[in-house]
Amino acid sequence: MNRKKQALPYTLPDEFQAFNFATELLHWYDTQKRDLPWRINRDAYRVWVSEIMLQQTRVETVKPYYQNFMRKFPTVEALADAPEEEVLKAWEGLGYYSRARNLQTAAKEVKETYGGTVPNTPEEISKLKGVGPYTAGAILSIAYEVPVPAVDGNVMRVFSRLLLMDDDIAKPATRKKLEHLVQQVIPVGRAGDFNQAIMELGALICLPKNPQCLTCPVFDFCLARQEGVQNTLPVKGKAKPPRPVSLLAAVVKKGDQVLIRKRPAQGLLAGLWEFPMLEDLSNEDDEEQLITALEKEYEIATTANSYLMNVQHTFSHLHWDVEVYVLQYEDGELFSEDARFVSHEEIRKYAFPVLHNKIIDQIYPVKDNV
Repeated sequence: MNRKKQALPYTLPDEFQAFNFATELLHWYDTQKRDLPWRINRDAYRVWVSEIMLQQTRVETVKPYYQNFMRKFPTVEALADAPEEEVLKAWEGLGYYSRARNLQTAAKEVKETYGGTVPNTPEEISKLKGVGPYTAGAILSIAYEVPVPAVDGNVMRVFSRLLLMDDDIAKPATRKKLEHLVQQVIPVGRAGDFNQAIMELGALICLPKNPQCLTCPVFDFCLARQEGVQNTLPVKGKAKPPRPVSLLAAVVKKGDQVLIRKRPAQGLLAGLWEFPMLEDLSNEDDEEQLITALEKEYEIATTANSYLMNVQHTFSHLHWDVEVYVLQYEDGELFSEDARFVSHEEIRKYAFPVLHNKIIDQIYPVKDNV
């Protein structure tokens, strides 16, 4: 009977001294690691929140958000029971708001299914919404010392250089390969520190451009450095540039109030509030397009007032270019639960995307709110 030949697992290069490498790296980490608010202890919930916030966001940006978030929602139960609007407001400015919604959904699952204790097995924790392989690995290793890898962009860059790998890190197969290789280097009893040390090395020393090889604590183990190609690794395929989108936004004034609306519960920036906005698809006058759209959607009459500003924002796949106009409310009643007029004082209580917060700052400068 013919049997399919089983593929050999990925193995470390013979010349890579895994034990000595881990020893030197951990010595550096123990003496040089940064003092970060999520490192106060290894509580699984605190680790979880920090890892979700740190996805695609700089450490210095995350610090104040993390501290504020933990004050508001110090436990899994507190987050699970909080109104979604309050959670989104605490997340306001961090972007990628689906992270916050997924985190709260998962917190409810942890409360209901696991009694408020974050699961400590790969099978259970991976079922939680928004918890992918990296986040699962980070929580399990840091909070529970489970010897599993946590492979993010920093780790892929570091190990591509250490092991002289020219695999495209943009491909899922490369991540799988690196997870298998990192697994073989994790020292017994220090999985959490090792994973954090690799991330720390990538953040402080093994930088995307101009890696600081002369100050690297594991200089002697880097195969790319030995070949002089550290600046050409890792290999990463180019992503498509974001698609440009032209939009129009209206600041509709009714006395001392302005009109805001809630975005749909699904899709980009789901559940956040914004000023009425539409895609500019015609050759009509900008303000006429807005006046017509407001009458059609909300049955309110408005008139043109003035041009306010241009504001732009780039997502991973879209670039918004928004022309903002002030319109004057004239007549009509709002019958939508997802639209309302709010005052100067009330508007700051709602969670808005970064782009719309720029509009708010323009019409209501921060100094006026002090």
